[in-house]
Amino acid sequence: MNCKPMVTYTVIPHDKEKYMKKCLRILPLSFKFIAIILLIASSTVLAQTKQEQVHKMAHSVMPLDISKVTHIFKMTESGGVQRVLAKDPGATGQIELIRQHIQHEAARFQQGDYTDPATLHGADMPGLKDLQSGFSLIKVSYRPLPNGAEITFETNDLHLLTAIHRWFGVQLSEHCADAKAE
Repeated sequence: MNCKPMVTYTVIPHDKEKYMKKCLRILPLSFKFIAIILLIASSTVLAQTKQEQVHKMAHSVMPLDISKVTHIFKMTESGGVQRVLAKDPGATGQIELIRQHIQHEAARFQQGDYTDPATLHGADMPGLKDLQSGFSLIKVSYRPLPNGAEITFETNDLHLLTAIHRWFGVQLSEHCADAKAE
């Protein structure tokens, strides 16, 4: 096989100055066009708020309808209380789903398994890694309520107390209108 170096030729018109001016006019337009396309593409991705993302992903980690419940986060001196309550106190089916889910989550949290919140809010959510590694120093308890259920987190470890509060804060902000602080 006979390989020869590749030769390229550039054709330059007779009027170089006119050619260069035309290129300079077209070049910024090309960049503007590309920038506009990228902006439009990214804005459709960014248009989805964190609450919309949480709503979209919620069905993969909870059997209940997230738009029909309110998450309440109360930070305490020893940890915190997370309540999930049905917005309609007469929605017995929804209340039963809340109780089943919260009881299941409490049992998992007692073992240091925070997979569901990590799936919903991201594995890098503040406080999460500390809760996973320090689970044996956190008392987690479940309690049914008339219109839902609650999980209480208690610890004597200041570092884990801070982790619980940070973890609650992220959930509070990402559930947006479906959550409130007490």
